[in-house]
Amino acid sequence: MKKLACTLALAGAFATVSASALAWGNDGHRAVGAIADKLIKGSNAEKQVAALLLPGESLEKVATWADCVKGNWCGPQTPEMIDYVNANPKHSEYHYTDVPFQLDEYHDHGVGTFDDDIVQTLKSAIAVLQGKDTPQTNPHRFSKRQALLIVTHLAGDIHQPLHVGAGFVGKNGKFVVPKSHGEVDSLNVFDSRGGNNLLLDDAVLTATSDKLIPPAPPKEGAAPAASKSPTKPFHSYWDTTVVDYAMRRSSTRTPEQFAQYAIDSKPTVSVNTGDVSGWPYQWANESLAVSKAAHKDVTVGAVSTQTSRSGESYKVWALTVPENYPVPSSALAREQLIKGGYHLAALLRAIWP
Repeated sequence: MKKLACTLALAGAFATVSASALAWGNDGHRAVGAIADKLIKGSNAEKQVAALLLPGESLEKVATWADCVKGNWCGPQTPEMIDYVNANPKHSEYHYTDVPFQLDEYHDHGVGTFDDDIVQTLKSAIAVLQGKDTPQTNPHRFSKRQALLIVTHLAGDIHQPLHVGAGFVGKNGKFVVPKSHGEVDSLNVFDSRGGNNLLLDDAVLTATSDKLIPPAPPKEGAAPAASKSPTKPFHSYWDTTVVDYAMRRSSTRTPEQFAQYAIDSKPTVSVNTGDVSGWPYQWANESLAVSKAAHKDVTVGAVSTQTSRSGESYKVWALTVPENYPVPSSALAREQLIKGGYHLAALLRAIWP
């Protein structure tokens, strides 16, 4: 099988904020929210959601709120966003966890997990929606509205496989599974930060996708496409590119169209069991399984050194991915987007039966 050359710069200090900021991108998050909007229609959950949202809002429209509070891409910050950021200085950490992708389950205090990661934050926000608002269950002091906004967004994030399963590389240039947090020392074991520094040859990968995936129809009023960067972080590829591919393969152009496509396709979606406080663990474990597939046949190659603009040196590994990678990755993304919408709707119906 032919391979596409990639580069993995495994120095956490050089990871860009924007690369980890838009899991599933705007369209992907909105698609998850739109699916949930349709699935709770006519239920008590819809009434309870509407009571927490502002006039004109929907789950689709607020699905990107937790990313927009980071600034720079959604316009001016609202007073509500500013208050949330001031009260949650670690809010950027709520969106992911970094469990080694080779593992099968997320465990509290396990390697790559942390107190403010996506599983723990979802647990807290779900507890607030259940009416369990105590210092122990709600350490971030989320309001009920904030909890809904956060759950809506993180239900999308946790189904993005690289927001749960992360790659760690040993000094021998192979993927490894660290046994403790302390082993990830950037000397013997390097953290790829969920693939943020894994750089795909975007030009080659796009050319390959054009052969395998139908071209996207132009959107009305859309601006001309910007020139493509020669590289794309692996994480960013999973945040945005696969969403575009998934929508194209579904013959849809908008989140609303994708949501209707998803429901009409009558998908088989895993049913969560037990108390809803445990559902984030189940979602994380399912995403770990998908993360294994996302890393399938992705291999680490020769090591070299690069220098940042500030003059600091860091290690780089050459990697390869299968030439047809856009096909299985877009199929996985489509399944995960649909699963995210269905799981979000099921959660809200369980909280408000």
